[in-house]
Amino acid sequence: MHNRLADAITSSRADYTEIRLERSWLTAVAYRGSRLEGANSSLDLGGFVRCMSRGYGWGAVSFNGLDHLDAMVARAHELSLAVRLDQPIRLAELPARRDDVRAELDGDVRGISLAEKQQLLERLNQEMLAVDRRIVDTQAAYRDEVTEYWFANSDGTMLYELRPDVTLSAVALARDEGIIERGLESIGVRGGWHSVQECDQLFRTAARRAIQLLTAPRVRSGTYPVVLDPRLAAILVHEAIGHMSEADMIADNAEARAMMTLGRRFGSELLTVGDDGSAAGLRGSLPYDDEGTPTQNTLLIQNGVLVGRLHSRETAARMDERPTGNARAVSFRHAPIVRLTNTYIANGRGSLDDLLKGIRFGIYCCDALGGRSHLENFSFTSGYGHMIRDGKLAELVKPVVLAGNLFETLAKVDSVAGDFRWNQLGGGCGKGGQVPLPVAEGAPHIRLSEVAVGGGH
Repeated sequence: MHNRLADAITSSRADYTEIRLERSWLTAVAYRGSRLEGANSSLDLGGFVRCMSRGYGWGAVSFNGLDHLDAMVARAHELSLAVRLDQPIRLAELPARRDDVRAELDGDVRGISLAEKQQLLERLNQEMLAVDRRIVDTQAAYRDEVTEYWFANSDGTMLYELRPDVTLSAVALARDEGIIERGLESIGVRGGWHSVQECDQLFRTAARRAIQLLTAPRVRSGTYPVVLDPRLAAILVHEAIGHMSEADMIADNAEARAMMTLGRRFGSELLTVGDDGSAAGLRGSLPYDDEGTPTQNTLLIQNGVLVGRLHSRETAARMDERPTGNARAVSFRHAPIVRLTNTYIANGRGSLDDLLKGIRFGIYCCDALGGRSHLENFSFTSGYGHMIRDGKLAELVKPVVLAGNLFETLAKVDSVAGDFRWNQLGGGCGKGGQVPLPVAEGAPHIRLSEVAVGGGH
C-alpha cells in the first residue's frame, strides 16, 4: 500500500497533495426492550484526497475502493484550480515522518462472531429489564470498529495506523403512576473484546437510576452553590471551552476572535484546562491527526488565563502559531477540520468531602443528559443530582439545568478537588456534519460558589 500511495503522490501536479486511505471492519447490534432491532457486520473501504496549488483553493475528492487512486488525485487537482484566492492558503511547516503504529487490540473483535456479540448484548440488556417491573423499555447498543489507516503527503510523510474502538450504551426507561424517568450509561474504549466483558454493573446502574428518579423530587429553580462531578465538569469544559478553542471557528468569526484573545482572564486562578490527544489509551487519543501532525498536550487555560488554542496546519499558519495535532475527520468521506481529542480540567487538591464542607444548602450535579453553548452563553442538563445539606450529600433529585455566562460562571470556581479521572464514555462529538468522532473528557470534582439552576424536565 505504501508503494501505491507514493506513486499516486508522485503523479500529482498540485503543489501539495495528501491522501488518506481507510479499511474498516464494523459491527453493530441493537436491542429495544426484549426485541433485537438489528445486528450487522460490514467492511468499509475508501479514501480521501486533498490537493492545493499556490493562489488557488482546496480540491477534495472522497471515494470508495482503491482501483482508481491516480484518477482521484488528478480530479482533486482539477477541482483545486476552480477557485482563485486573493489570500493564498498556507500550511504550517512540519518535518516529514514515517511511522507504523498498531494499538493493542485486547482481543481482536474481528475474530469474534456476530452471534457472540449479539449474545453479549442480549445478556446485558436483560440485566436492565430484570432490575424492576417498572422498567418498561430499554435501548442497548454494541458497536465495534477496527480501522487500518494510511496517510501520505507530498512533504514526504508516510504513516500507517491500526485503530480499534468498541462502545456499549444502555438506556433504561422507568414508568410509575404517570411519571417517566430514564437512566443512561455508556462506555467507549480503544480496545477489543476483552475490554467490554465486565459491563453488567454498568447496565444495572442505568436501570436502577431510572427507578430511583421516579420518586426523586424536583429542585426549585434558583441560584445555588454547586459541586459538579467529574463527568459533568468535563463535559462542561468540552462544550463551553473546548469548542471555543477550535481555531477554525476563531479565525472565521470576528466576535469569537475578539472573545478568545490570548492573555484574557477566563476564570478562577484555580482553573487549568487542556486538550491532550497523546494521552495513552483514551478514545480521543491518536499518535497523529489526519494531516500527519503528531498529537500533543495543549494547554488552553492556565490558572484562569487563556494561553492556547487548537490548530490544523492551515489555521496555525493563518495565526502564526504552531499546529497542535487537532485536524480530524470522522472518516475518509470528510475533510479534516479542527476537532477536540481528550479535553480535561487539571487536578487540584482535596476530596469531594472537602468541597462539600461549608455548603449549607446546595446541589451536587452529576452526569449530563446534554448541553449547548453559543459563544459565552451555555446551558447543560445534569443526569441526576443530590441536595447538599450542612456539608453532606442528601436526597437524590431529578436532573437540573445549569445555565449562565461562561466567563462569569468560571470565575466562580472556588475549589478544584484532587480526584481527577478520565471518563471513557461512548457516543462521540459532532461538528460540521461529522459525527460521532471518538473523544474523551476528564476532570476532578469542582465547586462553583453560585450558579443559576432550573428544575429540569
